[in-house]
Amino acid sequence: MSASDPSVNVLIVGRGGREHALAWKLAQSSRVRRILVAPGNGGTGAMGGKVANIAIDEFDFVSLVACARREDVELVVVGPEAPLAAGLADACRAAGLACFGPSQSAAQLESSKAFAKAFMQRHNIPTARYAVFRDLGPALDHLHTVDFSVVIKASGLAAGKGVIIPASKAEAEQALRQMLSERIFGAAGDEVVIEERMDGPEASLLAFCDGKSIAIMPVAQDHKRVFDNDEGPNTGGMGAYAPAPIVTPSLLAEIRETILEPTNRGMAAEGRPFTGVLYAGLMLTNSGPRVIEFNCRFGDPETQVILPLLQSDLLEVLEACATGTLDRIDVTWKTGSAVAVVAASGGYPGDYAKGAEISGLAETSGINVFHAGTRKTPDGRTLTDGGRVLAVTGTGDTFAEARAHAYAGITKIHFTGMHYRRDIGAKAS
Repeated sequence: MSASDPSVNVLIVGRGGREHALAWKLAQSSRVRRILVAPGNGGTGAMGGKVANIAIDEFDFVSLVACARREDVELVVVGPEAPLAAGLADACRAAGLACFGPSQSAAQLESSKAFAKAFMQRHNIPTARYAVFRDLGPALDHLHTVDFSVVIKASGLAAGKGVIIPASKAEAEQALRQMLSERIFGAAGDEVVIEERMDGPEASLLAFCDGKSIAIMPVAQDHKRVFDNDEGPNTGGMGAYAPAPIVTPSLLAEIRETILEPTNRGMAAEGRPFTGVLYAGLMLTNSGPRVIEFNCRFGDPETQVILPLLQSDLLEVLEACATGTLDRIDVTWKTGSAVAVVAASGGYPGDYAKGAEISGLAETSGINVFHAGTRKTPDGRTLTDGGRVLAVTGTGDTFAEARAHAYAGITKIHFTGMHYRRDIGAKAS
């Protein structure tokens, strides 16, 4: 790869809204010739032009590497956390392919909450008090010795749903039994973290990393609960907005100094330098910012509000991260705001049906609709194919304008069972 090369081919791995947003932004680069999305979704499949889906599963590393070589791919961009945790970035680099995404070792920041908590303890990164258990008996004993409210977390990857916030000790006991005995989260819950419950507003702070340097993105706020007023179970995210005004410039500087920089240095010092997106989920407590958890990739739906604000060429930023040259470029951002509202299938985050026809997509001209759980039929219809179906992103010079555009767009889209939150960004208004 070189800055003068006008014909870079990119392989994006993933099938969600995050990957659609990445393809959309990369397609704007004059240096990108082709973008393959494996396996993609109905939205990436309908983009045309530079972008095409390719039917390879995210975990078929042999076929992904072979495809990258066959199609002269210069950069592999891994979207989801699970392939990263399984070592896809390592497989790409072993094959001589530049890859945007952390190694399997570095991805432990997300794939093991137990590892992440111990890492933060080693490097004095502010977070909640915690204990880790693999057996129900000792976990229950510990629960009854603590004098604070707790959060129960599956240590492994659970698609954003492995966190239970109990309202009582009885509910906490039930959560432990569900994870350790009933295995409701499968292997992800073989190890659980009992953590002190922190209070305060949450924020998502993402940064581009090349193993040495970091470049911070606009702060976003996600809405995890499925229903308005932050009610109902946790989801993968029902909407987001950026930039979040709650994080002032002075607070951002504190977060960089006490959390992001120590994490970046600590990972390098431990022989697992972090390349890709370092995503800190933060609680803004009365005693300062604290890490709730780390993610090792772009957030979803945060990506859908962050990338529309990126002024720089995304290809150049991702290349710089993959080649250790992030300090040589300036990552610049537009003024204004972005708001994304997720349309979900009926029943999500529980059981839901697939195959409902989506109407109204053609009526959203001028507003970004990023597909997640969709698929195209041979006759050109778009059907639901997941829990979170799509995200409608509005942008504007002001937050109010961006929010109005997002909700104007989502009201034009319909499918059986569709539901979405009506209060995304309401607290920032």
